[in-house]
Amino acid sequence: MNELTHLGDDGRARMVDVGAKPTSERRATARARLRMAPETARAVERGDGPKGEVLGVARIAGIQGAKQTANLIPLCHPLPLSFVDLVASIDPEAGLVELIAEARTVGQTGVEMEAMTAASVAALTVYDMVKGLERGVQIESVVLLAKSGGRSGEWRLEESGGD
Repeated sequence: MNELTHLGDDGRARMVDVGAKPTSERRATARARLRMAPETARAVERGDGPKGEVLGVARIAGIQGAKQTANLIPLCHPLPLSFVDLVASIDPEAGLVELIAEARTVGQTGVEMEAMTAASVAALTVYDMVKGLERGVQIESVVLLAKSGGRSGEWRLEESGGD
């Protein structure tokens, strides 16, 4: 196991000093999956949820969420994001909505948390936008799919058929 970088010599949580690290291009993608009734997924696909067009609002919410990551996650560094976006796909018959978030920066630390925050906030927004149709919508997972840049280089989730 690697050394715990967010613990000081005294065992207390701390923000990592990245000042001496070289800048590099950083990129991360994350996915959120929501499960709902097929009728609800069809409403999302049509863009006619009770509060309006679901995916457009969720996309903007995800972008805003990524920009607020350092305010939400205590030990994250504020980053100058160069790009954040979300792409949605819907399988109405399965009642599945997938949101893929991508975040990019040139900096001294990665954007994994920004991508995961974007996917999470977008998923919560989908729930909020359709709760008038169905309260039982489930956010099944939020996972990091890939990251690149920095000392650790490339990383990609090895998926089994289940997620």
